[in-house]
Amino acid sequence: MHLPDIGDFTDIPVIEVLVAPGDRVEVDQSILTLESDKATMEIPSPAAGEVESVGVKVGDQVNQGDLLLTLQGGAEQPPADSEPDSTAAEAAERAPAPAVTAQAPAKPPAAAGAPPGEAARRKAPVPTRPADMQAYAPGRTPHASPAVRRFARELGVDLTLVKGSGRKSRIVKDDVQSFVKQTLAAGAPQAPAGGLPFQLPAAPEVDFGKFGQVETQPLSRIKKLSGTHLHRSWLSVPHVTQFDEADITELEAFRKDQKAAAEQAGVKLTFMPFLLKAVAGALAQMPVLKASLAADGENLVMKHYTHIGVAVDTPNGLVVPVLRDVDKKGLFDLARELMAVSGKARDGKLLPGDMQGGTFTVSSLGGIGGTAFTPIVNAPEVAILGVSRSETKPVWNGEKFAPRLLLPLSLSYDHRVVDGADGVRFTTLLSSLLGDIRRLLL
Repeated sequence: MHLPDIGDFTDIPVIEVLVAPGDRVEVDQSILTLESDKATMEIPSPAAGEVESVGVKVGDQVNQGDLLLTLQGGAEQPPADSEPDSTAAEAAERAPAPAVTAQAPAKPPAAAGAPPGEAARRKAPVPTRPADMQAYAPGRTPHASPAVRRFARELGVDLTLVKGSGRKSRIVKDDVQSFVKQTLAAGAPQAPAGGLPFQLPAAPEVDFGKFGQVETQPLSRIKKLSGTHLHRSWLSVPHVTQFDEADITELEAFRKDQKAAAEQAGVKLTFMPFLLKAVAGALAQMPVLKASLAADGENLVMKHYTHIGVAVDTPNGLVVPVLRDVDKKGLFDLARELMAVSGKARDGKLLPGDMQGGTFTVSSLGGIGGTAFTPIVNAPEVAILGVSRSETKPVWNGEKFAPRLLLPLSLSYDHRVVDGADGVRFTTLLSSLLGDIRRLLL
């Protein structure tokens, strides 16, 4: 099939390709959408058959006569000179259906003297189609006019979820409006597997080059993968962030006292192993923060293990290796394991298994700075702890102000699982464990 005559337009951009090789198309079914300076238009198929190949893609610019796709099998193909009149078929489809329709018998081309294009239109067989095309071919592109598609895009509506009430199950504007009203009245519907029940409007493209010199650099593979995961978590998890401070004055003094022993054991004893042990102790007392919401949204998966992910900053992006059974390991063992996984992360040698199975995540920016931040929950986990740089502040002890080393804590959690009261109980418990590490022995 070639692009028919669609008026005084050239180099028309393709904004949607509605079929793919292997799809079955019917007569007048839209196969792609073009967008000129004046209008958006859909190009219908002049014949039925199976798509053998598609000759265009989104972003291509097409002109009259360009090859769009090839069909094999199916109904009789109209002559090539009838293609310029294919826009009339689309206009006829938009018109009200006649009171009676009949199957046109298949006959040879028109008698001599009749225009070939007119004869083809008069004699071509009209294939029968079921009332509900989604039932005929699940997953096919919904049948809607360009104006309705644009209207749905502006509202962020996925047309595959909308039932068409027009002729041949065509979706009309009232169907889209009814779907939006039902969605707002019923609340958020169950999301289909792998995504949201609606499509977000695409961000507009901006030509930054007109403002000054620019350079385009590709995102690293890690940032592409983590970006998709973070985007999904941010959209699907109702986030709440609880802020608190922990007094780590005594803990830091104890850590410094153990530096020599740690060096003899061949490890560098940082603050992180202490934090991990405290987090593991708090999770043991409040296991809901290491649970996960089941896929049905009606049950909790309670985990009887404590594997904690630690966010590591690498030249290619952020990765989160997981330390297993943190509650069963000593400080030196955790310090040694942290050194090993951090090195593997920075060298790009982490395996997929090294980043799976976490029950809770810790993200520390203390070595860089900052006072607080709102970390994104690492779904399917339900909570993540952000740690910023500790700072010495004057604290009233009942008699006078005394200098104390305070650690900022930022706990983000999934509010479907963790209530606000549990969130503040957890940060309060964690602060008490960090304030007196001996409490972990109780």
